[in-house]
Amino acid sequence: MDEDKTSTSFFDKISSFSIVLFFVISYLTYYFLFVVKKPRLACRDKKFRNFLLDYCPILHEKFKPTIWCFESRAQTIVRSIMKSSPKITYESELVVLPDGGQLLLDWFDNNDSKFKDVKTRPTVLLLPGLTGTSNESYITHLVHQAAQQGYRSVVFHNRGMGTQLLTPKTYCAANVEDLTYVINLLKDRFPEAPFIGAGISLGGMMLFNYLAKLGDQCRLEAGMCISVAWNVFESVLEIEKPGLNRHVLNRTLAKGLVSHVKNNMALFDQHLDDIDDVLKSSTIREFDSRFTAKMFGYSSCDDYYHAATLHNKIHALRVPVLVLSAEDDPFSPSHAIPAEEAEQNDNIAIVITSHGGHIGFMEGLFPRHEGYMDRLFAQYVKAVFTHGPQHLKQD
Repeated sequence: MDEDKTSTSFFDKISSFSIVLFFVISYLTYYFLFVVKKPRLACRDKKFRNFLLDYCPILHEKFKPTIWCFESRAQTIVRSIMKSSPKITYESELVVLPDGGQLLLDWFDNNDSKFKDVKTRPTVLLLPGLTGTSNESYITHLVHQAAQQGYRSVVFHNRGMGTQLLTPKTYCAANVEDLTYVINLLKDRFPEAPFIGAGISLGGMMLFNYLAKLGDQCRLEAGMCISVAWNVFESVLEIEKPGLNRHVLNRTLAKGLVSHVKNNMALFDQHLDDIDDVLKSSTIREFDSRFTAKMFGYSSCDDYYHAATLHNKIHALRVPVLVLSAEDDPFSPSHAIPAEEAEQNDNIAIVITSHGGHIGFMEGLFPRHEGYMDRLFAQYVKAVFTHGPQHLKQD
């Protein structure tokens, strides 16, 4: 009897081990066959394409997202929790705007730089996401990457982020007045220093809209945008889908925006008749309909979304712009990535990864430190400051 029990127990263990082994093999097979892929580079501009392939070796690699965390929302959420944040000591500057408003610039001058002359030191202007500041981990990593190359960084804060809001005017993806003012301020202060702009999420949309609107008058050498919402209409539909997108991502962002309004009620009371409705907003669309569109003079939410959308402005770019987008970005569906438009216009290159989520792009078993987007940023910025933009100009 005891021998029978022992035999049964042994075969049970073998059976359990076989199931686990089958699961592990299946998981690894799926990962290496369908997850690990070389990113697609959508770019018609031959000079720009060759420039990137020559000076950004990461584009020849396969992107291997963290094996236990490659699902889009996992990449998005876990990154915000797990990612380390390099210690950066900023010097803050308060900029007074023409309408009496103010915004904050956080500088990392990098005085140990190999570029000793501050007048000509290459500088990266960084724009955080929706309610982001210079302390976001994705920003501190980019500042750290730039510093390692000897570059100076300055982080642009939207009104009310990191400092007191003085006017009822806030910010939105389509309005680039404050950004234009700041870039002119920086270039007038350091006319001999080359500047590159790099924006993440909403910051990337603002930067892209600036570059497209200013065209030949743009005062940046180049741009890089990460995890942008190419088509705002499609992005809003995506985050309104039932499940995590709507109940976690959408509501979390809306809550942050409502909180910003709530903290500055005295400024908005006289400009909005339905402020209570704004405070009840539980989705991005509700907030944009009740607040953003009205505050910036748009006739409707759709009117604002049309103005903020990027995919139909690619033709207006006059300086090289590299964009990093993930096909599984929960805020921007893959069919909205304008790969065809990038193959029909100059000055645009889109690196499209199969995974990466929204500002995720985590790789390695313990993804606390630099990731794919940090490495691509470092190589691209170095390439432009070292070999461009003259190298990229059309004949």
